[in-house]
Amino acid sequence: MTFLIFVFILGLLIVVHEAGHFLMARKLGVRVEEFAFGFGPKLCGWKKGDTDYRICAIPLGGYVKMAGDERTNCKGAPDEYFSKSMGQRALIILMGPVVNYLLAYLCFVVVFWIGAVDLDASSKALPAKVGKVMAASAAQQAGFAANDVLISIDGVKILNWAEMQDRVMASQGKTLDVEVSRGQAVVALKVTPRLEKTKDIFGREHSVARIGIQPTGLDKPEKLVIKKYGFFESFIKGAEELSTITVKTYVSLWEIVTGQRSAKDGVTGLVGIFFIVKFAAGVGFSFLLHIVGIISASLALFNVLPLIPLDGGHLALIGLEKLRGRALSVKTEDIVMKFGFGLIIALAIFVFYVDFERIGLIDKVRAFFR
Repeated sequence: MTFLIFVFILGLLIVVHEAGHFLMARKLGVRVEEFAFGFGPKLCGWKKGDTDYRICAIPLGGYVKMAGDERTNCKGAPDEYFSKSMGQRALIILMGPVVNYLLAYLCFVVVFWIGAVDLDASSKALPAKVGKVMAASAAQQAGFAANDVLISIDGVKILNWAEMQDRVMASQGKTLDVEVSRGQAVVALKVTPRLEKTKDIFGREHSVARIGIQPTGLDKPEKLVIKKYGFFESFIKGAEELSTITVKTYVSLWEIVTGQRSAKDGVTGLVGIFFIVKFAAGVGFSFLLHIVGIISASLALFNVLPLIPLDGGHLALIGLEKLRGRALSVKTEDIVMKFGFGLIIALAIFVFYVDFERIGLIDKVRAFFR
C-alpha cells in the first residue's frame, strides 16, 4: 500500500509539472508531439490530435516533446517552439514549476482547513506526570512511581513532557538528578538513562537515551493539539507555510554551497522520499498531504535553479539570449547541455548514495566485502 501511495504521489507531481508545460505550449500555439510519463521504452499510450500520450518503463520523471524544440530541427513553422518569442518560450518553461508551486499551496490550504495533529505541540500539552513506570527500567530502579510529577532535572525546571524528553535525550546516558512531586512531598531521585536502539523513518538504528516512563493523558483525545483554521484563514496560513518552506529551502542550499552544512544532511532523493511518505501515511491523511505539499514545493524550487537540463537552466539560456541579442551557437549550446547533463547525473548518483547510506544499505555492502 505504501508503494502504491508513493507511486501515485510521484505520478501526480510529474503529471502536474508536465501539464504546466503542455497547457502553456498549447495556449501559445505550439504543437506538442509527445506527452510522456516516465523515460525509456514505451509501455502503452494513445494518440489524440497531434499529441502522442505515453507511459514509459522508467517512472522517474516525464517530458513534453514540442515541435521544433531543437534549433537544428526548427523549420520556422508558426507552431514550432523556437518560432516563438523569448518571452513565450520562457512562459512555457516556467509554467511547469509554477503549477507545482500552486499545487503545494493548495495542499497547505487544505491541511490547515481540515486540521492536523501537531505532534510537537501535543507533546508540550502533556503534563510532566508519570502515568506508568516500565518494568525493569532505569526509572523503576531509580524509584519512580506512577503519578509522580517531575519538577526539575539537574536543577532545570520542567514544565511539560516534551521538556522532560529533551533533557533525558540530551543526557547521552549520564546520571541525572531529578526532583518529583509525590503527594505532598518532594522526592529527590537519581536516574541513569539507558541508551536503547531505535529505528528512524529510514529504518536505520540510532541510540536514544530513555528512562522508561510513559505520560499520563497520552490516550486522551483532548490532549492532542489540532491545527485547524477557517476556510479563508487557511489561504493565509497556506501562503505563510509556503513562504517558510521556500526560505528554508534556499537557505539550506546556500549553506550547502558555502560549506556551512553537509550536503548529506541537506538532500533527499526518491528512496528517502519513499520512507518519508511511508511514515506520513502512518500518521494520517492530513500529515501525508502536508508532505505532498512540501515535495511539490521542493520540486518547483529545485527546478528553477539555473542548471541544465532543469527548467531554470533553460530560462538562464533565454536570459543570456536576451542580454546578448542572439542565442549561443549550436556547438556552444551543445557543450553547455552535455556539461549540465553530466552534472545532474553526478548529483543524482550522490543523492542515491546518501539515501542508501541512510537506510543502512551502504554499511551492509561494506560488511559483505570485509
